[in-house]
Amino acid sequence: LAILKYERAEADDAWDLDGRRYDWVERTDETASLHLEHGLTRRITLQGKLAWSRGEEAGVAYEGRGPTELGLRYALFRDERMAVSLYVGAIAPGEGRNAGYAPPGAGEAAGEARLLAGRSFAAADGVLFVEAQAARIGRAGLPDETRIDLTVGYAPGARWLLLGQTYAGWTDAEPSWVKVEVSAVRHFGDWSLQAGWRGSVAGKAGPVEDGPVLALWRRF
Repeated sequence: LAILKYERAEADDAWDLDGRRYDWVERTDETASLHLEHGLTRRITLQGKLAWSRGEEAGVAYEGRGPTELGLRYALFRDERMAVSLYVGAIAPGEGRNAGYAPPGAGEAAGEARLLAGRSFAAADGVLFVEAQAARIGRAGLPDETRIDLTVGYAPGARWLLLGQTYAGWTDAEPSWVKVEVSAVRHFGDWSLQAGWRGSVAGKAGPVEDGPVLALWRRF
């Protein structure tokens, strides 16, 4: 599997330490990333991500390589309806934002452990699935993070997939965030196109940002 993704996020407000919204400097972030997965065995999958980012905050521009990720995912359990897996990986810092709340270039190497569990259900004339992910990221140069990601998807037929996703996280210091994304995926054989919108709905000590998400998927 390969996913080429473009994300743009704009903000001119921020969350304060009590989770209240206030006027802030204008900020724009753009990221192009390539996510790759390759099955090594029936249970083990090699997973990686490359990124390039650019943006501007308060009139100061940046551009450069984003964080690079590489790791392994192990299938703990799998049947026709349910899958549980564990991912362990490393993150090399880039010149862009290594954490959404941090200035560009801040932060050093990091390690991630992530537990993923998903289940599908027959629903009407399609398939409904839910997935939950819990992750812990240990960072050098920035606070460690805990993340909870939730996905609900519905495939009304063979050509379409509708997604609703929530990305939540908090650090061992002050920043925290909750973002919601809705998107639609259209399949064309081994290729798929995704278009959606992601926005902040809650947080502390971070930007209130939103913007489009576009992706091209290729299955091998």
